[in-house]
Amino acid sequence: MNPAHNVKFDAMKKKQRRAYDWIRWTGLFSLVLLAYPFQFSGEIPKGGDRFLGADISFLPQLESRGMKFYEDGAAKDALVILKDQGFNAIRLRIFNNPSSDSGYSPKQGFCDLDHTLQMARRIKAAGMHFLLDFHYSDTWADPVKQFKPLAWKNFDFQGLQQAMHDFTRQVIAGLRDQGTAPDMVQIGNEINHGLLWPDGKFEHADTLAAFLRSAIAAVREVDPSIRIMLHIACGGQNEESRHFLDAMLDRRVSFDLIGESYYPRWHGTLGQLDSNLTDLASRYKQKIVVVEYSSRKKEVNDILFNLPGDQGVGTFIWEPLNTWERVFDNKGQMNDSLMRLYSGLARTYGISPR
Repeated sequence: MNPAHNVKFDAMKKKQRRAYDWIRWTGLFSLVLLAYPFQFSGEIPKGGDRFLGADISFLPQLESRGMKFYEDGAAKDALVILKDQGFNAIRLRIFNNPSSDSGYSPKQGFCDLDHTLQMARRIKAAGMHFLLDFHYSDTWADPVKQFKPLAWKNFDFQGLQQAMHDFTRQVIAGLRDQGTAPDMVQIGNEINHGLLWPDGKFEHADTLAAFLRSAIAAVREVDPSIRIMLHIACGGQNEESRHFLDAMLDRRVSFDLIGESYYPRWHGTLGQLDSNLTDLASRYKQKIVVVEYSSRKKEVNDILFNLPGDQGVGTFIWEPLNTWERVFDNKGQMNDSLMRLYSGLARTYGISPR
């Protein structure tokens, strides 16, 4: 983080945190921020108060290669197996144009809108909660790279705002229209250093906040009940977490959930994770989700679900079907010890189906 952007709050600005602004679009581009009398409760909608989740965005690619998944020797839909073992939520990533030559999935387009619509139908059919993760790029976006979509490369500030709004609205409306609207939406992936670089880098905090407000407004125009998450990769880094969140709150970015990534290699010890999340739980009204992790599975969940004030509402293990400490082997056979760990966590923390 750039220390030149420390944020000072006065009483009035603290009240402004609880307001959210609708963005109205007229003509080619007119942006008006309207005060809306809504105070965020941070509550999770639609029946569930805790999530035990998994990001399984690779699933369509694995299935296209003929991979199958087995529970106790029987082939089943991977979503059904996860639900059987206590998971009640699925996270999917979406890119703008992943089929482009420089995209995430050249020619095939995995994790585009069409594939997302298909997966969303499976998630809802399985009776699970749904978190959608916008990367706002044609390929991977994370703290060390936030490439603009190729189609947006030459857009100016207003053009990028418009594009953020319109793409977000298109995706959410498409999901809503088929009856599979997400329960939660991430506006960007690991954005503690910003998005749509170089325009939306964190050192340009006013611009970054304007981009975020545009996309958030688009979600709420389609379905105001969808919870909005800001996702940062600062699991064990309290100063960096607070610096980003305060900067966005000071700039009237309204959101309901704080998402953190936690990989010990980059984000500190379990003690630092506990200390950071405990501080965030006491400092902010927004609920907290560890939205990416892989190792130290039990410990991460124990920390999250024991935060003060029941501020910790869920976790999402990253790509457990085939990556790092995965819960299936190369032949798709379930790893009993890891999966039984999750069924135990579901019982311990009262994780209920949707």
